[in-house]
Amino acid sequence: MTLIAGPVRAAEDPNPVLAKVNGTEIRKSDVALAEEELGPSLAQMDPASRDDNVLSFLIDMKLVAKAAEDKKIGDSEDFKKRLAFTRNRLLMDSLLASEGKAATSDDAMKKVYEEASKQIGGEQEVHARHILVETEDEAKAVKAELDKGADFAELAKKKSKDPGASDGGDLGFFTKEQMVPEFANVAFTLEPGKISDPVKTQFGWHVIKVEEKRNRKPPEFDQVKSQIETYVTRKAQADYVAKLRADAKIERTADAGKPADAAKPTEAKK
Repeated sequence: MTLIAGPVRAAEDPNPVLAKVNGTEIRKSDVALAEEELGPSLAQMDPASRDDNVLSFLIDMKLVAKAAEDKKIGDSEDFKKRLAFTRNRLLMDSLLASEGKAATSDDAMKKVYEEASKQIGGEQEVHARHILVETEDEAKAVKAELDKGADFAELAKKKSKDPGASDGGDLGFFTKEQMVPEFANVAFTLEPGKISDPVKTQFGWHVIKVEEKRNRKPPEFDQVKSQIETYVTRKAQADYVAKLRADAKIERTADAGKPADAAKPTEAKK
């Protein structure tokens, strides 16, 4: 039996050259880096044409950058200052990103979640209904009907001016901070099943019925993981910068909003 060897395919280059500009290569990794840096400005671009548009941008950038070098623009003091600023900004962003990433372990985030859950778990929520009318006399009349045994939900459908009247005035569960103080203070004082006297707020006159109370249930960890990650990241970065400031000798020699001379005390004329 004869074995005929076919051509051996070369290993595919994971970072191929996509273009050359006067001999200077632009690789796939260059396009990926540009897309990362240009992120927000590419959000509305069609994904199918994004890579090609970014490659065209890089080609133009290479051409213009070479022309700028030929004109010695990079030798100007203004350019050098801007380059130094950009370098420092990139160094800062890179280090803070690293510090933030190091802080966001699952254990660290779960610890923050557990501490927050204890606070949230102790917060009370009230499930209530209300009937909203324009005047105190109307509110007193509503309360009188309820005292005689009228059904609260049905009366809310007939009398309430609130958009939730069709739901029998049902407000669902809410925390104290979610309502105006005048309303919340009464609602959180009432026992379940009890109906309030008329209560005045900026919206009008209310008659409130508390259906039930409970301690607020904290969300599951996975529901808030991204928010916790953002919080832990920013806190770690802020703490890192605060430590650097504490260990550094910083002298402000002038007010940034004023000319240097204006920040100095003026001498009295002789």
